Amino acid sequence: MSPWAALAVFAAGLAAGTANVIVGAGSLVTFPVLLALGYGPVVANVSNNVGLIPGNVSGVIAYRRELTGQRSRAVVLGSASAAGAVAGALGLLVLPASVFRDAVPGLILFAAVLMALQPRLVRAVERRRGRTGDGGVALAVGVFLTGVYGGYFGAAQGVVLIALLAVLIDDGLQRLNAVKNVLAMVVNAVAGVVFVLLSHVAWPVAGLIAAGSIIGGQVGGRIGQRLPAETLRWVIVVVGTAVAVALAVAWF
Repeated sequence: MSPWAALAVFAAGLAAGTANVIVGAGSLVTFPVLLALGYGPVVANVSNNVGLIPGNVSGVIAYRRELTGQRSRAVVLGSASAAGAVAGALGLLVLPASVFRDAVPGLILFAAVLMALQPRLVRAVERRRGRTGDGGVALAVGVFLTGVYGGYFGAAQGVVLIALLAVLIDDGLQRLNAVKNVLAMVVNAVAGVVFVLLSHVAWPVAGLIAAGSIIGGQVGGRIGQRLPAETLRWVIVVVGTAVAVALAVAWF
């Protein structure tokens, strides 16, 4: 790898680590860079996943104050995320890429629409029944399915997660963003173990992404915590829509 290529991968990791903490779309930075450098899709996806794990940990640490009092919630939803991640990671290694690829733009766009309509949806839910503090079975199933997607590809899984959490849990968006970071970390870590055991990881690439994403996690934590809840919500909507359109154009 040339010095310029190494710098590009490191910079992509830095940007991805920052984006993942705020909105969860960091892989849309790193994955295309790895493809442009000549890595195959599966190797690029696997190496990207492993490299972003330290950045996920960094982001969780940056948001640690917002996690106060949410241990039980994080454990329950984290278990669903872990189970989904195993299924998704194994799916990446045995299924054709088209199985999930065709659904990804629609899934991300649906998440962006959920975020845009979140205040209205919350009011509708409150009128029809009392909201549960942990979102109930629907949230657990949604988190599991997002874990499947995250283990398979992972780009913008945070957009889907934050949309689910915001609609189904009655809590502040910053606190929910902290939980989102924990769940994304769990998915990437569990999938990463599967990939290390069963697939090929380009370790120099993963190391450069890791170094950049650790710094990015701290940068993203500082930026994200200063954004008003309404601003954060619309950042998620805009980023999610842009990601869905970009993937649809690139893949179809």
